[in-house]
Amino acid sequence: MQIFEDIISDRGSRYAVSGAPCADEAQAKALLKELKRIKKFAKATHNSWGLLGPDGPVKSDDGEAGAGAIILRMLESAALERHLIVVTRWYGGKHLGGDRFRHVQEAVRIYLARTGMPG
Repeated sequence: MQIFEDIISDRGSRYAVSGAPCADEAQAKALLKELKRIKKFAKATHNSWGLLGPDGPVKSDDGEAGAGAIILRMLESAALERHLIVVTRWYGGKHLGGDRFRHVQEAVRIYLARTGMPG
C-alpha cells in the first residue's frame, strides 16, 4: 500500500491518503486492517475509503458522512477499477464544514497524481 502523509492541514485537522490495487471488498478490508497496524492510522478519527470492485462500488465513510461517496465518484471519473483509496483524517478540534469534502477530493487528486494514475 502506498501512503502519502501530511498532504493537507486545515485548522488543526491533518490528512493522509493511501491506496493499493484491490480485487474486492474482502481484500479492501484486509488492506485497511494492514494500514491500521500503523499506530497513527489506527488512532485516526476517520479512515474513509472507496473501491470500484467486480461486484460494484463499495465504500465506508468511517464517520465522515459522505466521504466514501466522494472517493467513489472520483474513482468512477478516473475509470479506476479494482483500486482501493483511503483518505485518513485526524480531527484537529475545529469543524471544517464543507471544506472537509474539498479536502477529501484534493487528497484523492494528490494520490492519483503521485501514483501516475488516470484522473
